[in-house]
Amino acid sequence: MTEVDLKTGIRKKAQFMIREEHSAKSVGSGDVKVLSTPSMIAFMEAMSRDLVQPYLPEGYTTVGTRVDVRHLSPAPVGHEIIVISELTAVEGRKLIFKVEAFWKGNKIGEGKHERYIVNLERFLDKVRGSIT
Repeated sequence: MTEVDLKTGIRKKAQFMIREEHSAKSVGSGDVKVLSTPSMIAFMEAMSRDLVQPYLPEGYTTVGTRVDVRHLSPAPVGHEIIVISELTAVEGRKLIFKVEAFWKGNKIGEGKHERYIVNLERFLDKVRGSIT
């Protein structure tokens, strides 16, 4: 892999609308129409991926490998949340992020997320080779 110029401290923030398909009831993780933990984590992963993608060489991407997140408070369907990702460590191909989610200014989720830089074609070849 060519050298990647990633610096710790870079951040990205975006808003996400909580839709019906993001609710605990819809994803099967609960019985309530509030933001599900799996959906909150998916928003955090997407934000982390989007944060570093512009810094990667063509043909490279990142894949999520670890999530350690606490869901602190509910947020209802039909409202927007803000998700923030910050790159806190670069260890070769391993990237570690601090992730947070907020609703109406209150922190509703926080934790760490780990991703690895991969060559997309080699990664897909490996997956295809496993399907026999």
